[in-house]
Amino acid sequence: MSLLDITDLTVTYSTDSGTVHAVNDVSFSIDEGVNYGLAGESGSGKSTLAEAVLGLLPSNGSVESGSIEFKGRDLTGLSERERRDVLWEDIAYIPQSAMDSLDPVMSTGSQIRQAIQTHRNVTDDKARARVRELFEIVGLDPDRIDDYPHEFSGGMRQRVTIAMALALEPDLIIADEPTTGLDVIVQDKIIDKILEIQDRMDSSLLLITHEIGVIAETCDELSILYGGKAMEQGSVDNVLVNPTNPYTMGLKNSFPEIEEGDQDPVSIPGSPPNLNEEPSACVFKDRCPFATEECEASHPDLVDLPNRNHRSACHHVTKAAQMRRDATDPETWGIPDSHDESDRGEVLLETDGLEKYYEQSQPLLEKLRGNDPNYVRAVDGVSLRVRRSEILGIAGESGCGKSTLGETIALLKQPTGGEFVFDGESYEHYADGNMREFRRKVQIIFQDPFDSLNPRQTVRQLVGEPLTIHDYRTEERERAVVETLEKVGLTPARKFLDQYPHQLSGGQRQRVAVAKALVLDPDFLICDEPASMLDVSLKVNLLNLLRELADTEDIGIVYISHDLASLVQVSDRLAIMYLGRVIEEGDVESIAAEPKHPYTTSLLAAAPEKDPTVDRDRVLLDGEPPDPVNLPSGCVFAPRCPKAEDACRESEPGLDTVRDGEHRAACYFPDGETPDADGLTDDHSDSTYGDPEFSPPASGDSASD
Repeated sequence: MSLLDITDLTVTYSTDSGTVHAVNDVSFSIDEGVNYGLAGESGSGKSTLAEAVLGLLPSNGSVESGSIEFKGRDLTGLSERERRDVLWEDIAYIPQSAMDSLDPVMSTGSQIRQAIQTHRNVTDDKARARVRELFEIVGLDPDRIDDYPHEFSGGMRQRVTIAMALALEPDLIIADEPTTGLDVIVQDKIIDKILEIQDRMDSSLLLITHEIGVIAETCDELSILYGGKAMEQGSVDNVLVNPTNPYTMGLKNSFPEIEEGDQDPVSIPGSPPNLNEEPSACVFKDRCPFATEECEASHPDLVDLPNRNHRSACHHVTKAAQMRRDATDPETWGIPDSHDESDRGEVLLETDGLEKYYEQSQPLLEKLRGNDPNYVRAVDGVSLRVRRSEILGIAGESGCGKSTLGETIALLKQPTGGEFVFDGESYEHYADGNMREFRRKVQIIFQDPFDSLNPRQTVRQLVGEPLTIHDYRTEERERAVVETLEKVGLTPARKFLDQYPHQLSGGQRQRVAVAKALVLDPDFLICDEPASMLDVSLKVNLLNLLRELADTEDIGIVYISHDLASLVQVSDRLAIMYLGRVIEEGDVESIAAEPKHPYTTSLLAAAPEKDPTVDRDRVLLDGEPPDPVNLPSGCVFAPRCPKAEDACRESEPGLDTVRDGEHRAACYFPDGETPDADGLTDDHSDSTYGDPEFSPPASGDSASD
């Protein structure tokens, strides 16, 4: 029996530039107990469709035509009161950003209790008991129901929103990008928890995401949306194993997988269509490598295919088998062969025992008693080398210290200790009046270009700003800005010079951020999660650009990410971090094929699989990382490690060579052998310089981030 029926739905927005057709004549249904996925790039209409179902369209949005029926009841004609009752009683919503959706001045338990008591006539005690039950269901400590959102990690906050959505046991759960921006281990846990709860409650799920792998592992059926149109629909096995629409093929082949690290991922060229006009041709024709004159004439109908539960909107569906073969080749999409791997040059950056500690604030009474403060060891004895024409990928969970490491080697933060050498000069050289020289040589690209780019400046001003700071003449600035925009693929460059960030797509904004970093012709780039919020195709475009820059511009790159699959695609070497320390390092091929540290194994196992017929071996880590102010003795990963034995809790392992001199791991038994307690040693580096009055405690009394 159908739970949700969407028929010929068209949703529009009224804007200053005209009417935007965000969802255009889309139909599908969700049966009871079915998990349904909506996939597509940003701007495809996924979230607009969900907002229409929930009645949460903004004031300039409206359902132009079509119907939305839930259990046979048309939701488009409900009063506000009726809709509120339906939303909590029958349909629940899990938003993308838990921090934005939770009230920061109310305890998490109070927010859930408020939702319950608004719709159910229950006492405070019964509502509180239900909140405790919900916390247990989603895997949170019920004794923390009085904690506030900021006291939880990102993954825990997302679990709170899941608990809130489940409060009234709805029949349909709508999850809008519930794992975007979360690291892969937390993402794996969230998806696993949603599936576990949904199976227990026998509810249906509408999952909205641009992650094909998440849908492949989670859903029974899906719709692929593009330009507001449904391009392909059906069972997950049919659509993702044997796609018949070129757009589906492009999305699937853009999704990076660790096993395919030696293959170039596909990226779909161009940008999504202008939705201000009704399409008179196939909405995907301008980006489709298989488009013909027939595609110019009309948008194809969504037709049933011979195999059961499979529909596609393509004029060339009969040629699907040949298109599938061709679509795996990047050259089909106009992407040239990747450059031959360049020889790695001389060492550009070298750190030895690099440290960055933060002193914890103390209560006044503790200070008066003369007690030593606690420290968070955000970066704790990290030793790395990066050569010219080399990309070093740094991976780890949120809070592992990878971003702090990036800011420290960019000298945006003063190191506490250890040795730092860049281009043959020490940290002291640059700190002693030569920081301007360092800033020209080293640039950083941040995660969110919308936050890092001044919205009041044009692209010309943004990219030219570093040149102004370094006293370039006007004509030199203009020439350098144009050349750099062309280099990062913003062509023709003069088309973009006078545009503002809000006028650009997400991928274009990120390329402007890259251009700003490159305009001074630096020797070294630090990329801090630059693709974590991008669609999969835009992500591949950025990875290809960085790989090309490393190969052709003779620069060294540190690429920081929690997405190990993307790092495998773009990097030469990997360093895996946990609680401020590098716990494994080596060539990409060696680590991807034979990880030696259990934590690395869990990171690799958490990456989703895009083929729904493949069962992934999941390794769900227990618990959360330890409190960085009160670290356990011995190996800091031991409390979560499936291999840990008593000996691991007695002494911290050093980062030792485990294979061919290029692969190192901080594990006493990297190949699975039982550790020998007699051979355990503590290998913790001492500081060699730092703040003169800053004396961090010994390793056993410290914290790491």
